[in-house]
Amino acid sequence: MTSLRIGVLALQGDVREHAAALTACGAEVSLVRRPGELATVDGLVLPGGESTTIDKLLRRFELMEPLRQRIADGLPAYGSCAGMILLADRIADGTHDQQTIGGLDVLVRRNAFGRQIDSFEERLDAPALGAGPDDPPMTAVFIRAPWVEEVGPAVEILATVSTGPKAGRIAAVRQGALMATAFHPEISSDHRVHQSFVSMVGSAAAA
Repeated sequence: MTSLRIGVLALQGDVREHAAALTACGAEVSLVRRPGELATVDGLVLPGGESTTIDKLLRRFELMEPLRQRIADGLPAYGSCAGMILLADRIADGTHDQQTIGGLDVLVRRNAFGRQIDSFEERLDAPALGAGPDDPPMTAVFIRAPWVEEVGPAVEILATVSTGPKAGRIAAVRQGALMATAFHPEISSDHRVHQSFVSMVGSAAAA
């Protein structure tokens, strides 16, 4: 069986960390900066970083429209932190000219979990990601993270913050071939999120 080729959008953000996590999960990884590179991948990761900067670079590198089209055609995509914002159909507290790729029927609020100085780790309630009551716990790292304030009827909530003052806040979602997390699994040694995405890409490729 041919190995899956998963791209990591390599315009800005945690590119190397995502590539390493995907490689550890058995995927072949390509860095994507141009439309021609986007055309060769079976799935795509949109890394954390600065969502407004990535938005501008997507347009500058003429990637925004090809990416919107591929996602509309069913390309599996996973966004972490800034990537979650980029996949959202609606954002709160964005800049006046900020655009998103869209595809996820959610409202995401930028920087909702706090500023850089407010970065924190928190345990998640995430049975869909292998972190239920009988599984090893998943501790997530939140860095200037967004949260999901509203979800459409087709959106599955994968994880919520389980303790602390932000308990119950939505930290991960999935809709069809799209998945997003408010946190940064790429900077931990827990690869359950990436493995879940690799499995999604495999299922889409098989179909």
